[in-house]
Amino acid sequence: MKIQKLDNMAVEGNSSYPSEISIGLKTDRSIFIWNKAAENIFGYLAIEAVGQDISIIFSENNFPREKKMLENILEGDSFQYEICCKTKLGERICVLFNASPIMDKMGKVMGISKIATDVTDQNEMEKKIATLASIVDSSDDAIISKTLNGIITSWNRSATKMFGYTEDEAIGRHISLLIPPESVVEEELIMENIIKGEKIDHFETARIAKDGTEKFISLTVSPIKNRKGDVIGVSKIARDIADKDQQDEKQAILAAIVNSSDDAIISKTLQGIITSWNQAAFKMFGYTEEEAIGKHISLIIPKDRLDEETKIIESLSRGEKIDHFETIRIAKNGALRDISLTISPIRGRRGKIIGASKIARDISMRKEAEKQRQNYTKRLQELNKYKDEFMVMASHELKTPLTVIMANLQVLHEMMENDPHLILLEKVLKQVNKLSKLISNLLNVSKIEAGQLELNPTKFDLNELLAELIDNLQQTTKDHKIIYAKKQRKLMINADREKIEQVVINLISNAIKYSRETGRIIVNATQNTDVVRVNVKDEGIGIPKEDLENIFLRFFRVSGSASSYSGSGVGLYISSEIIKNHGGKLWAESEIGKGSVFNFSLPAAKEE
Repeated sequence: MKIQKLDNMAVEGNSSYPSEISIGLKTDRSIFIWNKAAENIFGYLAIEAVGQDISIIFSENNFPREKKMLENILEGDSFQYEICCKTKLGERICVLFNASPIMDKMGKVMGISKIATDVTDQNEMEKKIATLASIVDSSDDAIISKTLNGIITSWNRSATKMFGYTEDEAIGRHISLLIPPESVVEEELIMENIIKGEKIDHFETARIAKDGTEKFISLTVSPIKNRKGDVIGVSKIARDIADKDQQDEKQAILAAIVNSSDDAIISKTLQGIITSWNQAAFKMFGYTEEEAIGKHISLIIPKDRLDEETKIIESLSRGEKIDHFETIRIAKNGALRDISLTISPIRGRRGKIIGASKIARDISMRKEAEKQRQNYTKRLQELNKYKDEFMVMASHELKTPLTVIMANLQVLHEMMENDPHLILLEKVLKQVNKLSKLISNLLNVSKIEAGQLELNPTKFDLNELLAELIDNLQQTTKDHKIIYAKKQRKLMINADREKIEQVVINLISNAIKYSRETGRIIVNATQNTDVVRVNVKDEGIGIPKEDLENIFLRFFRVSGSASSYSGSGVGLYISSEIIKNHGGKLWAESEIGKGSVFNFSLPAAKEE
């Protein structure tokens, strides 16, 4: 152990060197040794420090720890510890202390010797290295370093993800591990630039992964230099650009679609400034791309429609899309364009709305077609009105002479009871009856089309009406049996008796007409709660399935064998409209070769 006199005290410990910080403390913590190195690092001259408490080089936060350490040393212990101090100017520094007790010849502690080393720069470097290591390890880019001979010296996690090799598999191997044979020349050229101290930015190339797949990457290659500035290695940052290439391809495809679209596609800022303008926009509005971009969208908005833009911007700001908004815009030559607008918000990466895209479709031709269709419809309505008026007038005018003819023929029929020519008169009467019925039907059609079908409702027993009509209609056919079991219960309805009679006669007459030469017609009537239902079933030729939904249309004639039967095609139409006007329904069921069932329902009369 080396002993030396220090102000009549024995100092035990290491000797001081000029490069080391040497501080001596008395037992009361006052400084009595303060060398040149201490002056340099802490900023206090020896004359300023000697006699002062050691607390002058500690902040309030760190001094309690220092005080504790000093107490332990005064007990005879020696310590090496790192602690942060402050300089005269208040700067923070980190110091590594080797502290030992100062003892006299008898072993009594007389003070403390502190030999210190400034480790501030070393700590900062370690922090920087740790930070850089963390950044490298967490980077999404592959970061690799190598020697000038091409031997890999570092390999981060993203390099493993990109190329498949682990750190252990890659470090120590040549970089050619990743380079396709045809790209070896590339690497040689890169190294020539690196040795010159030149950096290479964003060099796009291909590399090979462990599984043999080709990776398209962007390389940034930088020289690694020592303190003297000599190039001693290479760092490489590799970014996978496969997604970028795909994105570029998608953007190119979208750009081609936009430019070749027949619709005008325009984008703008939320302030209304045009930012893109495709070829169709030029064709539609006459402004070139150069003339439109940078201008306000009001360039193509008529003055009386400028308030539309304000409302559109308000909707877009709320993130709302506007679909098929029909409006008018104005072209460069002043021509007005009928267009349909679809407007969508454009969002930035963080979802914030930064602009709007507009797709404008020229609907001028459609508008013109609509206008012509409206004119045609109006003319057709006028023609139908004239037709209906003519039909009503003609029907009335024909009814009068036909009634006189019918009356005279009936009188003549009675007078010629035994005349051999009576058969000819009966044929004439039959045709006159047919003509009278046709005129009545046409008159009814005209009234229905004009909305003038008059109903005179009365309360009556449908059961009695059916029985009466079936009895009369049975007299008109010898070959068909009309079956109806008259119900004891009354089926009361509130309807126009004459119109309902017309429907029943039409349905039963059709059943007779379209049945075989002989056959049964079955009529049935029932009441279910507040609805009365009647059905007329025949054993006739039936109706094709595809015609069932059309048989109640005006002038419709059933196809197939039924087309050989005479008829005007208005009887079922009139019957259907009569039932509808009574708040009921008429429908049919049929099967070819087996017959048909015609049904109608009417509201039952309310009991008093």
